[in-house]
Amino acid sequence: MTDETAAAAPRPRITILYCTQCNWLLRAGWMAQELLQTFGQEIGEVALLPGTGGHFEIRCNDDLIWERKRDGGFPGPKELKQRLRDIIWPDRDLGHTDRAGTSEGSAEQGDAPGPV
Repeated sequence: MTDETAAAAPRPRITILYCTQCNWLLRAGWMAQELLQTFGQEIGEVALLPGTGGHFEIRCNDDLIWERKRDGGFPGPKELKQRLRDIIWPDRDLGHTDRAGTSEGSAEQGDAPGPV
């Protein structure tokens, strides 16, 4: 994407709806940080939306890209980044995240980020 194209096209808004009753704020913040770290120049906004009822949903411009109940749990950073990329920037290479044979370990399959 050129600078002119980036200036002309509105950047996507990502929303993360999380359940306050389930204490999923930390998880929502972690997902927001992962998306901002990878797509910081391409994303217009990441908003955390407190909710109730066990909801955990991630949307891009109102398009549902992850829903905890529908998708069978919480996303790992790798899968979430790939889903967002596939919707907004299908030609973008995510580097090691896209490489076959990368480790599927620790934080990507766990419930929270591990020690660095």
